[in-house]
Amino acid sequence: MKNENKTISRRKFIDTSVKATLLSSVAFSGFPTIVPSSVFGKNAPSEKINIGQIGFGRIAMTHDLAETLKYDIARIVAVADFDSNRAEKGKQFIENYYTKKTGNSGYVDVKTYGDYRDILADKSIDAVIISTPDHWHAQPAIEAALAGKDIYVQKPTSLTIKEGQMLRDVVNRKKVILQVGTQQRAMSQFRIAAELVRNGRIGKLETVKIGLPGDPSGPEADEMPLPKNLNYNDWLGSTPEVYYTEMRVHPQNSMTDRPGWLRCEQFGAGMITGWGQHHFDSAAWGMDTELTGPVSIEAVAQFPKSGLWNVHGDFMAKAEYKNGITMLTSGGYPNGIRYEGTEGWIFVTRGSYTASPSDPVAAGKNSKSLEASDPKILTSVIKENEIHLYTIDNQHGNWLDCIKSRKEPISPVEKGHRACSICLITHIAMKLGRKLTWNPDKEVFINDNEANSMLSRTQRSPYGTDYIKM
Repeated sequence: MKNENKTISRRKFIDTSVKATLLSSVAFSGFPTIVPSSVFGKNAPSEKINIGQIGFGRIAMTHDLAETLKYDIARIVAVADFDSNRAEKGKQFIENYYTKKTGNSGYVDVKTYGDYRDILADKSIDAVIISTPDHWHAQPAIEAALAGKDIYVQKPTSLTIKEGQMLRDVVNRKKVILQVGTQQRAMSQFRIAAELVRNGRIGKLETVKIGLPGDPSGPEADEMPLPKNLNYNDWLGSTPEVYYTEMRVHPQNSMTDRPGWLRCEQFGAGMITGWGQHHFDSAAWGMDTELTGPVSIEAVAQFPKSGLWNVHGDFMAKAEYKNGITMLTSGGYPNGIRYEGTEGWIFVTRGSYTASPSDPVAAGKNSKSLEASDPKILTSVIKENEIHLYTIDNQHGNWLDCIKSRKEPISPVEKGHRACSICLITHIAMKLGRKLTWNPDKEVFINDNEANSMLSRTQRSPYGTDYIKM
């Protein structure tokens, strides 16, 4: 791994169609004075945006709901989770927030569901936030788009290239607003770094180094009795049927601890899709490659030989782009993004920011979230005639604004799909252990049937995107 620039040798539904297509309507018994957008259209000036929360766990509680609730235009009216305890906790969380804010304990009666498609069938609901485990991102997002709902979906956008393509195509066809939860775009230092790079402040960009750690292996875990509150079969979704043990799902007695599914390949791919989409998305901003991808990818990675948790550990990956930029990713680099050009470098990181109390990476010890080879680079003013990037101060706020305006959000489906694709093809390279040639236009590997067979996953019927009635 020292010779980093050399070639490297290494988710049971009765009916899977959206219930909105089968039910004429579902009566909404929430606050009657809020008229849904379906009556007046999404640009009615005085309406609130009625939102359903799909999945209530640590990210929903500490991040997605926390960030959305503070906007008066948003009104959370329903929550769905396959774990009834979590759905009820979500209801309490939301209602307690509104009670404290308005002084009215009856301000909203949040509906709870064990099936997220009851939310999609409710025509009074305008939008959904999807804060589910990774293997339950693409399917509800596609079904939400088919139901005409606007969508905020956590990253990774999908678990396969095929799912990502399906989501992109449906979102574009239905013309719904989809925002991907790559909130680093709302952090000014990442935009500033990208603007400085795009405007040549470090000369010609040659190399990008991304610091991204792996996950630790875990012990073996015996089968446990199923909690009565958890619909485990539905929770598994399209992924293979495996015995229940708490360590592979989520803690039953904590809402903020990091869940075990994050470290099981069955439900994701580890940090390469966990934090990877954040950093690959931000890097693409600076590289001006948001709508494309690399032309080659190779990776080496360590995988556990035993234990329940089986995602990658230490790794290093190299991606080459048509514009001549080489992108290197490894846990050996400081967590963040370092742009290296012919006339200097810029390093950007989250600094002290954490998305949740159980972030896998500690807040940076260095208080500087933006550094450069020459401090003058960071004080350089971007002139009026130079490149100015999309500027926001909150990812969820931007999504809500765009629901009203129908303008494209800062992290739309195409850019989210492209950033996620880098994660997914990197993971494929980790598994195959050889250099792969990628066609970013056709989104296939060139002359490699084995690699192309990994662009989709076998799905457990009747769950999965393959069984959605489009």
